[in-house]
Amino acid sequence: MRELIKVLKALSDEVRLRILKILQERDELCVCEIMQALDISQTRTSRNLGILKDAGFVTDRREGVWIYYSISDRKINEYHSELIKLLSKWLNEEEVVQKDKKRLKRVMKLGLKDKCVKNVKYQERRLKDGVVNRISKRRG
Repeated sequence: MRELIKVLKALSDEVRLRILKILQERDELCVCEIMQALDISQTRTSRNLGILKDAGFVTDRREGVWIYYSISDRKINEYHSELIKLLSKWLNEEEVVQKDKKRLKRVMKLGLKDKCVKNVKYQERRLKDGVVNRISKRRG
């Protein structure tokens, strides 16, 4: 019963549910991409990812300074896979989930997967002006 309570507590927060929903959209996302898609701080993103990881819902891998998160495919207990399946069907019409998905599309269109982008709108303006591409080519 303790495992079930731990799992349900991990799912009892709106931000954590939104993180799981956004991770279901992509194979994996870095913290920067998640925080921009949800429009929340890095601290809040990392704290909630830690809770989801501790409960066995997400897994991570490090690549340089970036940590990429994905939905865990490990079967921790009988509850995880069933809840993840149900979650994929739930909340899809929620306004906040729709907004998260739109922001995620904008973030992913920037084409800056290997860089943390602090402000999507600022970067989009720079991208329109061609500034980001010139800077990336010089550094890269």
